[in-house]
Amino acid sequence: MVPRFADYWKEQTGHYPARLLFDSRATIYAGLSQLTQRKVGFITIRRRGSGMLTRVGQLPADRWLHCQITQAKGKRRQVQDVDEWVKLDGYDGAVRQLIVTGLGHESPTFFLTNDQPQPQTAREVIQTYASRNHVENHSGEQIMFFHLDCLCSDVRLNVDFDLTLTVLADLLYRKLAERLKGFVRAGPPKLFRKLVDTSGAIEITRKEVVVHLSKRAHNPLLKEAGLTAPTRPVPWLEGRPVRLVCL
Repeated sequence: MVPRFADYWKEQTGHYPARLLFDSRATIYAGLSQLTQRKVGFITIRRRGSGMLTRVGQLPADRWLHCQITQAKGKRRQVQDVDEWVKLDGYDGAVRQLIVTGLGHESPTFFLTNDQPQPQTAREVIQTYASRNHVENHSGEQIMFFHLDCLCSDVRLNVDFDLTLTVLADLLYRKLAERLKGFVRAGPPKLFRKLVDTSGAIEITRKEVVVHLSKRAHNPLLKEAGLTAPTRPVPWLEGRPVRLVCL
């Protein structure tokens, strides 16, 4: 699956992706070798076998190095790793393997990478792969909050349009979070609950549209972020700007 995706990427963009992050079940070792032949970098997780775990337990203490990584929400964790090169069935040559403990799992985690497009430290490899979780979390939010998995229609254009609006709505929520103090890491469900899902009144005058929001605890954050200033003229509102008024 993964080499085919790399080939598809090249067809669409004219070049291979620089680095791919994926689950170990997405391809086999021969597939990893094909990525290296295409000069596509990868970081993935190797499945743990009983023999591998037994070997880890026999590694001398001086083989383990220590580093600190930063996880979600700025949480820091001390981990230990063994950096080595190993041979895999179906893989042409050697591949870099990181054996990491301290990630919150009972058993060590085995990372595989071909050090392309450029070598990374053990800390960088771990944190780069962790960024894959952010993408999965965003996809999960789009399914749970925007019901992305419920799009269906006999007309494909409707599905494509709904998908485009879903992605656009998600981006708008992210931009809103960046402007609000204390909400930078908040997802769409929390922003909707705290700020968007509120009552109020709309007043339409000849010159502007005024949205009067009911009094809520988070309204001062809207003022602090400058969101109560009038917007630019909105074409579909006959050129009227929109202005928020927080009670």
